[in-house]
Amino acid sequence: MPSPAEESAQYRNETPAERYDRNWLEALQELRVLQTGTQIITGFLLALAFQPAFADLDEGQRTFYLVLVALSGLSAVIALAPVALHRIAFRGGMKRTIVSYGHVALLTALVIVSALLVGVVGFVFEVVLGNAAAWLAASLLAAFVLVLWLFVPLVLRARRAGEVS
Repeated sequence: MPSPAEESAQYRNETPAERYDRNWLEALQELRVLQTGTQIITGFLLALAFQPAFADLDEGQRTFYLVLVALSGLSAVIALAPVALHRIAFRGGMKRTIVSYGHVALLTALVIVSALLVGVVGFVFEVVLGNAAAWLAASLLAAFVLVLWLFVPLVLRARRAGEVS
């Protein structure tokens, strides 16, 4: 039984090198989408500190805000790590390693971005409506993230694996 990668290579009539090139380009496109969203959230967070109402936040809210800023920076660094590796290893014959590294880095960045999104929504709801609303909004968003970013892809992947076997 051929692996999904082998089946894809046969269907696409591509060499392993061509597959790594295609996978790298796909990862770069995913990185662009992820990075754009993260940059918007980061800009929003950084602008908050310079608003007059920021002084009204209590110590817990300021601490939570700083955690969100740190998560935002961390997600950007992790998401860009494959690009840094690609630049440093350029023409080093490491495309397979770069693609694998990029895969892990992008999955890690997605986990951090999901926490960041849930946190930002919770933060805004807490400031505007209070603690109970923050927990409710953050919990609902976390549930949607788990369903749409984890459960649905895993179900679709399992169905695909069932079709192949």
